[in-house]
Amino acid sequence: MKMFFKRIRMIFHAKKFLPFLIEFFTSRVVPVKQKIISASLIIGYFLFPFDIIPDFLTMIGVVDDIGVLLIVLQQIIKMAPAELREKHKIE
Repeated sequence: MKMFFKRIRMIFHAKKFLPFLIEFFTSRVVPVKQKIISASLIIGYFLFPFDIIPDFLTMIGVVDDIGVLLIVLQQIIKMAPAELREKHKIE
């Protein structure tokens, strides 16, 4: 349950992710292997055609997409070096 609320809080701090992601992929501090894994997760999210809840069900269908995207972002944050997370104040 704690993880659920942590993901919900991430939605409200989404504006921090773009600068974080740009620096994550351009920084020399992050190993190339982690960049490849992270890029694969992002690309896989957009290419994977399976939806738990179909998008034609209006807002309900978008919820599962947001959930998957938040999980992907959370994994990227976990792989990021501590100094990068601290610089962007992302936990």
